[in-house]
Amino acid sequence: MEFIDKKFVSINNLMVKLRKKKCSSKNLLILFPHCIQHSACKQNVKNDLNECKRCGKCKIKDLIEFSEEYGVHISLATGGRIALQKVKSAEIHGVVAIACEKELRTGLMAAAPKTIFAVPNLRPHGYCKDTDVYMDEVKEAIEKFLK
Repeated sequence: MEFIDKKFVSINNLMVKLRKKKCSSKNLLILFPHCIQHSACKQNVKNDLNECKRCGKCKIKDLIEFSEEYGVHISLATGGRIALQKVKSAEIHGVVAIACEKELRTGLMAAAPKTIFAVPNLRPHGYCKDTDVYMDEVKEAIEKFLK
C-alpha cells in the first residue's frame, strides 16, 4: 500500500504543478504534523505555535519562519479531522501539506477539489516520531503558489 500512497502523492503533485494554480499569501496554508516536533521538547506547540522557543532541534522553527517571511498561514495538524477543517476553510485556496504519504493520500482525497501540494516527511526514527522535512521542497511549493 505504501507504493500506492507514494504514487498517488506524486501524481497529485504533478497535477498541481501542471495546473499552475496561484493564490495570494493570505490564502495559502502550510500544514504540518505534530510529529515534526522533537519528542523531548516540553513546549506545548499543539495548542499555540507561539510556544515554540525556536531552538532548532526540529523544523517547526523553520516552518514558522517561512510563514512569517512569505506572510502565509501556518497550522499544526493534531489529527485528520482538524486538519481537514483548516484545509476546507473558505479563506484557504492553496495548501502546502507535510505528512507521511498515507496521511497525505487520505487528506488529498478528503479535501478534493482543494489545491494541495503534498510534501512527504522524512521518518529517520520511524512513523510519528521526530519526523523531518526537506525545507527546500517546502519553500519551492510555497513559491509555486505565490508566483
